Amino acid sequence: MEKTDFRIKLRAVPHKPGVYLMKDRLHSIIYVGKAKDLRKRMSSYFMASRKMRADAKTRALIEAIWDFEFHEVRNEQEALILENKLIKDYRPRYNISYRDDKRLLLVKIHLSDPWPRLIVTRTRKEDGSKYFGPFAHASAVRATVEWMNRTWGLRSCRTHEPSEIDYKHCNADVIRNCTAPCVARINATDYRAKAEEVCRLLEGKGRREWLDGLRTEMAQAAEEMDFEKAALLRDVIQNIELTLNPTRQFTRGRGVPTTVKPVEDLAELGQFLGLSQPPRVMECFDISNISSTHIVASMVRFVDGAPDNQAYRRYRIRTVEGQDDFASMAEVVRRRYSRILLENSTVAQDYEGNQENVIELQRRLARDGKAKVLLPDLVIVDGGKGQLSVAHAELRELGLQELPIIGLAKQREEVFHPGESLPLLIPHDRGALKLLQRIRDEAHRFANAYNSLLLRRRMKESILDDCPGMSDARKKSILRHFGSIAALRKASTEEISACRNISSTLAEQIHAWLRR
Repeated sequence: MEKTDFRIKLRAVPHKPGVYLMKDRLHSIIYVGKAKDLRKRMSSYFMASRKMRADAKTRALIEAIWDFEFHEVRNEQEALILENKLIKDYRPRYNISYRDDKRLLLVKIHLSDPWPRLIVTRTRKEDGSKYFGPFAHASAVRATVEWMNRTWGLRSCRTHEPSEIDYKHCNADVIRNCTAPCVARINATDYRAKAEEVCRLLEGKGRREWLDGLRTEMAQAAEEMDFEKAALLRDVIQNIELTLNPTRQFTRGRGVPTTVKPVEDLAELGQFLGLSQPPRVMECFDISNISSTHIVASMVRFVDGAPDNQAYRRYRIRTVEGQDDFASMAEVVRRRYSRILLENSTVAQDYEGNQENVIELQRRLARDGKAKVLLPDLVIVDGGKGQLSVAHAELRELGLQELPIIGLAKQREEVFHPGESLPLLIPHDRGALKLLQRIRDEAHRFANAYNSLLLRRRMKESILDDCPGMSDARKKSILRHFGSIAALRKASTEEISACRNISSTLAEQIHAWLRR
């Protein structure tokens, strides 16, 4: 492939927002970026002064560019959404952000619920809910949802069907942020009408009228010297404009190319690894030990090259003290596959007496439709020779030594096989490596998310640990009753004593402790 004459090709690039893709001499996409002005942004890459002032990574990128392409969009929000999608599809080597499986925010509402509420989420499920988005600006969409809840009086509590008990621990009605359906301050018909009106606004209907009304109100507040209210309305207007600006979702089949081809990638991966057939079912393990307080592990499962979220598992490491990735990996692999063998053991008794080894027997159970959990076709551990060695040793102890297993090291994306000193280097532009990277990054994200969850729980519960007379059983009883420390702080002595194992004397001590 000959290097493109950039001066000629740049003349066709418009001064409009869009996304650009940089390619190397092998026509592989090495960088994806967005711009308000495509011509200005892309021209800057080929200026001599830019290369001289750039850091080492940017200079390497500029030297590797042999060609480019671009996609014009309507606004900056669309550019951000398209950039996010293309980076996840291509996984270019010079991109850092958006390489994981974390998606843009959506807003959903289930209108068939007794009292529907707006929920901000990152996943779209077939659960009968209405979904709006994706939205490019996370802070703007969260602020807009908060404004909608306050303006229309929609509830924000997480209870499926709130009651008078929930009302006692909620201040939303007091500060006029909720219509309080839990205590029948509004009937179901009127509440649903408000929810449907919010849905119409999220669809973009009446957006201009609402913005005009808010601008008029903001100008009036400024004239009355109420600058605090005017500034608040200004922020609301900006958030609504960022959130509800019309954007396309850029799903596949709308003219945007993609290199993610699960069937081809699986076949190619099987060839690189020397497997007899493509690994339809893959499981990947990762350890997260951000601190020695909570050492956790994750197992994610991909089927036919796509995440099988229902089969994800997360583990708290039990037998390892301190930060020891090797021992932690050994524990989680042992727990995962001993559990599979145990769950399939009852039906495996029907096949006693045959000469099949453990793996052949498990495969036979799967073919006969009797296996409760299927063994994967490929096991992946996040790490190099050390993690792979201990994981393979655990499989050997379970009689699963013939189960295909590899280690994927992060630094050079090297693939290690058990007993082999030299790694396999799959070219970075191959779909097989990109598939391994996707499942590895997903395992890493899932493990870190669990570690963060445990840390947040620990921070919330640590206050009660220092409370006089507190035991684990009493702490669990209190948290189960009130749900959070914030709700417990608002409770009276009588409400605290209503918890199991909490006497009136201890309730007074807890109440006084929290007031301190």
